[in-house]
Amino acid sequence: MTGISADPYWWQAAPPQDFHIEHWPERTDVVIIGGGYTGFGAAIPLARAGLDVVVLERDQIGAGASTRNGGITSGNLRLSFDDLIKKFGAEKATAFYQEAKAARADLAQFITSEKIDCDLQQCGRMVGALRSESLDSMKRDAERLTKLLDIEATVYDRASLPDYIDTSRYCGGMMRDDIGGIHPAKLLAGMCQIARQASVKIVTQTKVIAVSQPNTSSPTPEFRIETSRGIIRAGHVISATNAYTDAGQPWLRRRLVPVISEMIATEELGENMVRSLMPGLNMYGEALQLGHYYRPSPDGKRILLGGRRMSPNPAMARKRLVRGLTSIFPQLADITITNHWFGFVAFPFDQLPKLAVHDGVIYPSGYCGSGTVWARWLGQKAAHMVLADLDENAFQGSAFQGIPFRTMPFYSGDPWFLPLAMGLYAIQDKFKTTSK
Repeated sequence: MTGISADPYWWQAAPPQDFHIEHWPERTDVVIIGGGYTGFGAAIPLARAGLDVVVLERDQIGAGASTRNGGITSGNLRLSFDDLIKKFGAEKATAFYQEAKAARADLAQFITSEKIDCDLQQCGRMVGALRSESLDSMKRDAERLTKLLDIEATVYDRASLPDYIDTSRYCGGMMRDDIGGIHPAKLLAGMCQIARQASVKIVTQTKVIAVSQPNTSSPTPEFRIETSRGIIRAGHVISATNAYTDAGQPWLRRRLVPVISEMIATEELGENMVRSLMPGLNMYGEALQLGHYYRPSPDGKRILLGGRRMSPNPAMARKRLVRGLTSIFPQLADITITNHWFGFVAFPFDQLPKLAVHDGVIYPSGYCGSGTVWARWLGQKAAHMVLADLDENAFQGSAFQGIPFRTMPFYSGDPWFLPLAMGLYAIQDKFKTTSK
């Protein structure tokens, strides 16, 4: 496999961009650190409310996770409903799931009402089960989703799978109608354009060095944001860096575990071939800790597949993804891979998204690999928190606000323990694939 691009397939249609402003602002109402889904999710409602907003991006707009993901609008939660009940009680567990449903619907409504051309597909997602025990668990989950959230979730046995996917890998699977797909880079480009039209100032290639509040005794304390371009003062700061948080934000960095997620794109297979393998043209996943997620490309001519990186060697990592692809579709054993790219996703230690505040800075973060939905949603919630200072009715609460955002002793953002955790997940998945 030679000539494989390390750029995301998505960049062909919407590459990263630089933006500059003529005069560096000495003061603004809100500084947002990070120009991805979270950052623009916050910037748009703030600017439309009349506030002066500056977005500071360390790299280019579109260089980070918002254009490196699979574009599947899952809004997943890593913890099962039963685990959430044990930890928080039934009422809070239900609130988490209800907010996930609201976030998915809000994203689709936003894309539609704003007329963003990002290949929105309300096509549903099929998750494959590799043994009967997983299928039993899916049936319980489907009943709960239907009863509590009015989500159409149907579990199929092996005989029914050919309507959705041509594979012998799974013994069945669960189909949900509320999950779809987007072109992630086109979505970000659309959000960036909307933000600019709302007069958001966007500055790329600008590193934030430190954030402080020099005079906290003031009735209206200001933040001092030191950057590689100069100092800017602001009434509010929203950190929207998530897995790309660096040493300039040590408090957040100590509370997030960055994990590499990577993807491959096949050569053009043709619409007929893709449809023969994926008759439903759905989004797809696997009932495994380290399972693959995959989908047809928006034009229906390729297959894109991703998963967590298990090897520091890119060639070995790519081979694992190719093995994953051919384990699902042996018919693709001889195809060519055109793109292999990676990005970072962030996990809090309790594996729940967060809407936290520390020393006045608002931190929407910790999406656990489901940021396609959660990032914009919690960025928007962060904006509501700022607007609540102007109008106490502006904040629409989140179930993820106020959850303790813990770290561990001696952890500074370098996840030295990650290989061990990944190894344990791999062992768990092995047991899920050896008995059907």
